[in-house]
Amino acid sequence: MPDFQDKVVLVTGGATGIGLAAALAFGRRGARVVMAGRRQDAGDKAVEALAEAGCRGRFVATDVRKPDEVARLHGTIVDAYGRLDVAFNNAGYQEPRAPIADQDPALYDRVFDTNVRSVYLALQHQIRLMSSQGGGAIVVNTSVSGLRNPNPGLALYSASKAALVSLTRSAAMEYAEKGVRINAVAPGRVVTDMMLGSKIMDMSAVAAGLPLRRMGRPEEVAEAVVWLASDSASFVVGHVLCTDGGFMAL
Repeated sequence: MPDFQDKVVLVTGGATGIGLAAALAFGRRGARVVMAGRRQDAGDKAVEALAEAGCRGRFVATDVRKPDEVARLHGTIVDAYGRLDVAFNNAGYQEPRAPIADQDPALYDRVFDTNVRSVYLALQHQIRLMSSQGGGAIVVNTSVSGLRNPNPGLALYSASKAALVSLTRSAAMEYAEKGVRINAVAPGRVVTDMMLGSKIMDMSAVAAGLPLRRMGRPEEVAEAVVWLASDSASFVVGHVLCTDGGFMAL
């Protein structure tokens, strides 16, 4: 089991779903976990969940789309712990399902600000911190939709996730020599609030179309995140790890 004893780990979008599962996975391995998100009530519940699991965690209310709040988040981490060892940039938003011609243009900003701009802003702070301290690991949450669009009606989400794949690989190549390893996970059909809100009515039919014949769990994605961030993946850089039940193999 990868050891994160006393390492400082940031998880954005950390109060629910894959983010909370990752926070718990890191916490159970000894990490000091900082979760960020917009909803204080969800953050308080996430801190309670970590405490019940015997983990150390705190929540910092943050709108990761806003440069000043992203700067404040990372400043809070440095003030509290003096360093940042791992970051999982997980916050995301998926638009209501509709064909491109029927979508409200205002959705473009919301999708790309949440899914791409937030990661760009976070990477700037994380890379500077990790480079100055001698290294660290960053994992970005993209999607199989960024590699192959399986979701008609979700063009903006898919395009934003494709942008994240490119952003991750570019950043990985620029900073690997400074000891900052940057990779991504690409979840497929994983049961989260976002998935449940996407108006897919027949989950059993979706599951039947996957080689594993079942949907994924947030905890399964979390284990991939932990591995990418661990020393066990020390030679893995700029990789996109699909946690998709075999979807990309079809």
